[in-house]
Amino acid sequence: MPSLQPFHTFALPVNAKAVVEIHSKEQLQQLWNEYADQPLLLLGQGSNVLFLEDFNGAVLLNRMQGIQHREDQDFHYLHINGGENWHKLVTWCVEQGYHGLENLALIPGCAGSAPIQNIGAYGVELQDVCDYVEVLNLKGNTDSKCGILEKLTAAQCQFGYRDSIFKRQYRDHYVITAIGLKLAKNWQPHLQYGSLAYLDSSQVTARQIYDEVCAVRRSKLPDPAQFGNAGSFFKNPVVSQHDYLKLKTDYPNIPAFPQADGSVKLAAGWLIDKCGLKGYQIGGAAVHRQQALVLINRGDAKPQDIVALARHVRQQVLEKFDVALQPEVRFFDANGEIDSEQAIS
Repeated sequence: MPSLQPFHTFALPVNAKAVVEIHSKEQLQQLWNEYADQPLLLLGQGSNVLFLEDFNGAVLLNRMQGIQHREDQDFHYLHINGGENWHKLVTWCVEQGYHGLENLALIPGCAGSAPIQNIGAYGVELQDVCDYVEVLNLKGNTDSKCGILEKLTAAQCQFGYRDSIFKRQYRDHYVITAIGLKLAKNWQPHLQYGSLAYLDSSQVTARQIYDEVCAVRRSKLPDPAQFGNAGSFFKNPVVSQHDYLKLKTDYPNIPAFPQADGSVKLAAGWLIDKCGLKGYQIGGAAVHRQQALVLINRGDAKPQDIVALARHVRQQVLEKFDVALQPEVRFFDANGEIDSEQAIS
């Protein structure tokens, strides 16, 4: 069985029955039919997945490349094939003067994976710039035929915080082949979060935001080439105003970000740090010393080590703050994706 270790950023010692690169929609359709009798997974750069064991099927690597651009008086429109590297796309846009993605610099993964999690950072989410998501129906149903390309509008994608329709109804046999982005020429910087708040909104450039985001992320986040990881392991929890005020009574300095619906988003990394868990290790897995939100493979971790560590972190935060952390990382067993929160409860 071929190894999956080079194809996911946790770099765990797991295998699959087959690993095949995909360079076109036609090849994707053909191989999907060929491997129809076994579990199938379309994988980008494997930057947000945790394999719990060997995968009992075929892993198809999305390597479909290409970017198309058009514009009108108000917007730049980009059609990006799913295999394009996300950070390289952000860099290219900054260089071309297409603004709006700079806050999302250095998020690992491919463009085709971005809608699944509704990736976000520093006050910007994919849904803010998404025009459409192109999907290929590889199975067919009563409403549409097998092999038909469909374009879902941003509203149809049902984006939420690290959530989308691609985690639910569109999970099993719809695969993302491309995304469409709509970037406003009347650009407005987003400077609400972290060190970006110190930049001058009247003079700041997209390049300055990009450079600051890259500098901060490189200073805090481990290089997957050195320590395998999937970036932020947990979502930032969202709590009610009532629960937030109770926490603030005991922890006056707790970081908090009010949401439009009246709820409050907390910083998961801060909660983990306050539990004294930076550097905490189980087997070959550890909480990163610079950023507690990141769990790392120290080089010899097994999937069970990552799961045990995630469970311990979740339990410690729950006991101290009465806040239940939810994994941002997607979990896969031998036959496909499973409920990640249930796996560590």
